[in-house]
Amino acid sequence: MSLEWFDRVCSEMQDNLESICEDYDELGHMRIDRAAKHPKIEFFVEFEDEDREVFSTLFFDPHNEEFYMEEFDLTTGETFRQILPDIEEILDAVHETFHNFMDNELEDIEEDDEDIYDEDDEDIYDDDDDIDDEEQVYTDGGEYDVIVDVEWTTPEVLAYSYLDEVEVTYKFGVVKETGDGILHRVNRIYTEDDEMIEDETNFIFSKEEAGAIIELIENNMDVMEGFDPS
Repeated sequence: MSLEWFDRVCSEMQDNLESICEDYDELGHMRIDRAAKHPKIEFFVEFEDEDREVFSTLFFDPHNEEFYMEEFDLTTGETFRQILPDIEEILDAVHETFHNFMDNELEDIEEDDEDIYDEDDEDIYDDDDDIDDEEQVYTDGGEYDVIVDVEWTTPEVLAYSYLDEVEVTYKFGVVKETGDGILHRVNRIYTEDDEMIEDETNFIFSKEEAGAIIELIENNMDVMEGFDPS
């Protein structure tokens, strides 16, 4: 069993999807779960209220070294696999499911438009609409700077998960204004009431610091203790 084909596809997916569709470039995200028995890539849209909707999941069968999506047949009531043999078919499948999802979301929004207007048909606006693309980076003092333009060079990668209770993800980007690297970490905790608590942190560092950071981690891995839920 080999994950070489999985890793190759993961490395190409983000750039290919961004270039194939402007809408996906603005709204779509992907997250890699390499540790699962069948590694997978989840494709999702994140809305303003931080609500995340997964619109497609791409699985990888390491034994047969093939990608597939699962589909549910309403007629038979059974789930079957759609095998995707190459990167072009994978891109087409994700692209199609993205637009099907967004079309359904648009229909829901149009149905809710009546609630946006008051009795005089005056629009209700949100003052935060102009800063949707900004990234807030908090300092130790509790204050924050606003980074307007961060180029994310990797998708969100799952670093750790435990059952359906906790997950930690990372993604890497570059601050365009300074050229510094930025690591974005999200810790998600799912409560018994099916609520999600998110804790987001950002770590910014220069290219000159990167080597020392990597060396510090590598030289101290043996003194760290892993999380043992048992």
